[in-house]
Order: sequence, then structure tokens, then C-alpha cells
Amino acid sequence: MNLRQISVLGYGEVGKTFAAGLLPAVDSVSAWDLKFANPPIRDTERAHAALAGIRAAESMADAAGTADLLISAVTASHTLDVAREAAAVLRPGAFYLDLNSASPGTKQQAAETINGAGGHYVEAGVMTSVPPYGIRVPMLLGGEHAAALAEQLLAWGMDAKPVSEQLGVASAIKMCRSVMIKGLEALVIESYATARAYGVEEHVLPTLQETFPSIDWQQTGAYFFSRVVQHGQRRAEEMREAAHTVSEAGFEPFMARAIADKQQWVADQAREALFLGLPKDAPWQDYADRLLAARKR
Repeated sequence: MNLRQISVLGYGEVGKTFAAGLLPAVDSVSAWDLKFANPPIRDTERAHAALAGIRAAESMADAAGTADLLISAVTASHTLDVAREAAAVLRPGAFYLDLNSASPGTKQQAAETINGAGGHYVEAGVMTSVPPYGIRVPMLLGGEHAAALAEQLLAWGMDAKPVSEQLGVASAIKMCRSVMIKGLEALVIESYATARAYGVEEHVLPTLQETFPSIDWQQTGAYFFSRVVQHGQRRAEEMREAAHTVSEAGFEPFMARAIADKQQWVADQAREALFLGLPKDAPWQDYADRLLAARKR
């Protein structure tokens, strides 16, 4: 396998991380994002790409036309739309690595689109937050070409493990985990903010510490609040895909829907600048106090 030209679709946090991390291993890395054509932020985003040595493409066709490997790193709700757009212009024989947090059904539809256009679709379940790991974030790969692509990704220093030739397995693992992890985030935010409202947090957190002594509940609370404030919209979309996953299994997704609603609610507060000025390492109490102040208003 000789994958020398990569195009990253989606130039957000994940896309930027993978583009910069893979650049030393290949001949060139391009990126395409609608932000590159959006006047208010176009210059800033293109300047970021240029500084990182990434070529900012002019369109999907420009990004996909000559790429040996396309890496899709968009929000969950755009998984299928981006696959369809890429399928119309990708080079036959190109690999398509789908990092997006989408349900098995959505990934299978995306695969049909890419494979039908002559591409080689590989699904990925990214198993934890990307920033602490960079391109070494643990991921599970699925699909007919998963093993072959995993060999190349490992050679580039990535942590990629093929789990099944059957599409949907890697995504099912990822989505079931997301119900737990994103659910814990939602529970912590609701529990901690409510405890703060009643002034009982100094009683509640020690009981959690006693029951689950391996977890630092103060630090975990701060981390969960900060991540949801920063990425609540993306998490809400992921949890809607998790709800689809539960539905595809034949169950009513009561919890997944509720988690999505909570993540979306925090994202909406962040969009209204409720947490403006808080540093990422702020204690959870600072985030909760902003929510309490907004409640009173």
C-alpha cells in the first residue's frame, strides 16, 4: 500500500490534529472544510492551515480528486452527506477512513456510497478524546479493507486495531461506550449543578468518593464540565447517533435521547456566551455558578 497524499474532510479539532500529525509521514496533506469558503472565518482558518503546512483545498473536488486516503472528521450529523459528496469526486481505489461518531446503520449507508463509487470504505470507532493522544488515539477499524489500512496506519505511528470485516461492529462498540461516557458527563453536570443550588456539594461528592474511590470526583467534574461546554454540540449530535444505534438494536433509546438533550442544552448555553472568560481548567463550581446565575435571571 502506497498512500502518499491525504485529504482531511473537516478542519475542526480532530481534523486539525490528524492533518498536522500525519503530515511528516506522507508527501502532502490537504484539508477541506466549508469554513474555508465562509467569509467571516475564512482567512483565519486558511491561515491556520498554512502555518501548519496543510494545503487548504478550494472544494471537495479539489480535496478528493487526487487523494490516496480521505479522512472524514466532521460532526456526526454530516457523516452521510459528506460521504455522498466525496463519492461523487473521489479517485477510484482511494481509501476513505470515516472517523465520525455515527450509528452502524449510518456507517453502512456511507460505505455503500463510497464503495459504489470505487472507493475503499473503512469505518473507525475513535475510543476516547483525541487531544491527549493526537494521532495515537486508540481506534477500532471495521470493514473489508480494515486490516490492510490498519497496517499502514500503524506504520505511521497510529493506534489502529481492526476488529471485524463486518461494517457496523466498530461503530456499535463506539456508540455503546458513548452512551456510558456521555451519559456520565450529563449526569455529573445535572447532579453537581443541582447540589450546588442546594448548597450540599460538600456532602454529595464525598459520598461519591467513598463509593468509587478510584475516581477523583472534583477533577472529573471540572473535566466533564469543560469538555461539554467546549464540545457540547458535537456530543449532542453523537448522542443522537447513539440513540439511532439503540433503535437499530430494537430498543427504545430513552437514556440516549435524554443525554443528547442535556448535551444540547449545555451547548446552547455556551453559544449564548454564558461561560465566556472561564479558563479550560476552571473548577466545576465556576461552571455551575454560571448556570445558577442564568437560572435566576
